[in-house]
Amino acid sequence: MVDLSTTYLGLELRSPLVVGAAAPLTEDIDNIKRMEDAGASAVVLHSFFEEQLLEERYALYHHLTHGTESYPEAISYFPESEIFHVGSEAYLNHIFRTKRIVDIPIIASLNSSTISGWGDYARQVEQAGADGLELNIYDVPTDLELTGEQVEQAYIDIIHSVTSAVNLPVAVKLSPFFSNMANMAKRISDVGADGLVLFNRFYQPDIDLETLTIEPNLLLSTFREMRLPMRWIAILYGTLPVDFAATSGIRTADDVIKMMMVGANVTMLVSVLLSHGIEKLQDIERDIIEWLETKEYDSIAQLQGSMSQKNCPDPSVFERVQYLKAIQSFPSLISEDNLQIAPAKQS
Repeated sequence: MVDLSTTYLGLELRSPLVVGAAAPLTEDIDNIKRMEDAGASAVVLHSFFEEQLLEERYALYHHLTHGTESYPEAISYFPESEIFHVGSEAYLNHIFRTKRIVDIPIIASLNSSTISGWGDYARQVEQAGADGLELNIYDVPTDLELTGEQVEQAYIDIIHSVTSAVNLPVAVKLSPFFSNMANMAKRISDVGADGLVLFNRFYQPDIDLETLTIEPNLLLSTFREMRLPMRWIAILYGTLPVDFAATSGIRTADDVIKMMMVGANVTMLVSVLLSHGIEKLQDIERDIIEWLETKEYDSIAQLQGSMSQKNCPDPSVFERVQYLKAIQSFPSLISEDNLQIAPAKQS
């Protein structure tokens, strides 16, 4: 029997098939149990957002201070309203309950753009029983005076505030938009991150021409999007003491195999499950096993990093060569059938 086992964030997993932060699927504990039964080796819960935590704090401050300027004795009053506990307490309870129903690792997800006291909440996540933590940093800088160096330092400060607060393994999910992605990956590793989840997807809104309003535009990832994380995992594999999780556009067994070949430890599945259902995990696992058996592999671990730059002394040369090969292949893609050339005008 082919061995599909792998490791991620120090966790022993039965396969590289991990369910990413697939809201709303992971908000339901019954769904998470179905994921385990269908073959998921771990589940990343839906994200708890910084805005939810801040909203609770603002509500608490308002209720604690309202009227205190008139009635000094009110300073000792602590309101019993549940308004500022619903979000954070519910998320912690979700972790606690899920861990008692399934045996696979459960990884919590915190979505942040500033420090905002995440260290304290990360400790509560750890106490609730999470096996790991995915820190999802989602921020689009728009300040004209903010430098790239300041943006990068903000990321490092957020990550360090969490890694220094918990004993849990921490993975960082980030975007590829840095001047030197390789250096940023190293800095993230240096402040204690155990893994990198490549990459975050930014959702661009659209304009509704009927209502003349800005509308959210959620599009599921496509197979074309996996090229970017595949490229960067291939470049970074073997250069840093971190694990790699590939995400965005992974829909088939072939996609999983390719990501393992470039050096991923696991692959995060989201869009394919939202499109085809949780049981799609079984099909993907079956197809992986069939491919490995056909190619006479004993384990999927044999694939890991086999197509990365690890054996190339200069990763930039590796990347440059792939670029040249891509450009040189362009003429072969051109034919008269797929070119529409306008006829020349007669003088």
